[in-house]
Amino acid sequence: MRSLLAWFDNQYAPVTDTEPSDAQGAPARRVDWLRVLPFIGLHLGCLAAFWTGVSATALAVALALYAVRMFAITGFYHRYFAHKAFRASRPMQLVFALLGASAAQRGPLWWASHHRHHHAHADRETDAHSPHHQGLLWSHMGWFLARENFATRMAQVPDLARYPELRFLDRFDVLVPVLLGVGLYGTGEWLAAAWPALGTDGPMLLVWGFCISTVALYHATFLVNSMAHKIGSRRYAVRDTSRNNFWLALLTFGEGWHNNHHRYPGSARQGFYWWEIDLTYYGLRALSAVGLVRDLRPVPAAIRAGGRVEQPDHDDLPGGPA
Repeated sequence: MRSLLAWFDNQYAPVTDTEPSDAQGAPARRVDWLRVLPFIGLHLGCLAAFWTGVSATALAVALALYAVRMFAITGFYHRYFAHKAFRASRPMQLVFALLGASAAQRGPLWWASHHRHHHAHADRETDAHSPHHQGLLWSHMGWFLARENFATRMAQVPDLARYPELRFLDRFDVLVPVLLGVGLYGTGEWLAAAWPALGTDGPMLLVWGFCISTVALYHATFLVNSMAHKIGSRRYAVRDTSRNNFWLALLTFGEGWHNNHHRYPGSARQGFYWWEIDLTYYGLRALSAVGLVRDLRPVPAAIRAGGRVEQPDHDDLPGGPA
């Protein structure tokens, strides 16, 4: 019953401020299959594209929603809420919290709290998604579905918990994605009546604009937890297995420069050099230029120049912090 209620109200999720473990003391890994049925259903919904077909309008909406929501996740859920890499007004904070929530990756407090926990325990056994301890599939998405990780780690985010609007989005994190889905369906039906030449209707826009776009966004984001700790180069000898990956950086708007990020998490910029493409940083610079955000934290020259490894592609790396 609690699992069903937790679909709508996260106060019914189990508390996870302490480290769950099994009888042998290893981190517990328990998927609550009833609780994750919506996640599974979203993936199955992508198959409906064979029934709805596709139009140029539906594809454009899917790509636009991928881009806008990826920026909200990387720029605000990650660099702003989790790392305080820049400053924003309270209204701006709320706008991007809403956009981030529409990606169906839980609320801003949940996202930031688990990410801060990851940095505190990176590649230790207590890291919820280390591919070196829990396996690649678990680090990619199993941890996200684990019963022990449903609740927000409130002890990690006291600075964010003082905002009631963020707590509301965190508690009812299903609300914004549902509203987006309903809005896409309604828009598609309106387009079908007003501009039938577009070949778009409600089911098509729902499937492409929400299901397919959201699932693509899921797995692009999840790759940072899994593949960015397995494949790529290591510029810095940080105490975890984070790596830089150019292709992942393109897909995730700059998050693929993961070894850079673990070297200095507090920077608004993850591509430390001009040739390291970081679309999220370019977007933040644009917002800063028009006064919507401010005080973007740079990478100190000493941080960027120091801590380098001589052979960045070796696999004989430490499993975690000493």
